[in-house]
Amino acid sequence: MTLTLGHVTFDCHDAAALAAFWSELLDKPVDPEANAQFATVGMGSDLSPVLMFIQVPDKTPGKNVIHLDLHAADWREQIDRAIGLGAKHIGDFDEFGAKWATLADPEGNLFDIGAA
Repeated sequence: MTLTLGHVTFDCHDAAALAAFWSELLDKPVDPEANAQFATVGMGSDLSPVLMFIQVPDKTPGKNVIHLDLHAADWREQIDRAIGLGAKHIGDFDEFGAKWATLADPEGNLFDIGAA
């Protein structure tokens, strides 16, 4: 038996609002029944893994930090698009033959957009 990746889970303050950001960024709908406590993006679609958002009262200090690496041929345009949706640009990197930018979503979760 092998493990498969089912979800990427975000601890957050407002699940529906953060799901809406990621929905717009990935051009995938927020799944029905989204609310401030729980939301998903990608159930029943070609998005894999599904993104899951769970409201927590406080983010746990020392908890593992996970980020998404996204790739696009038009990566600079996608960076600008993400910023327009509410992301914060953290920095640009060119290392080990790869180019990418690190951004933070509206609740401070880091993600990268790199050249495909």
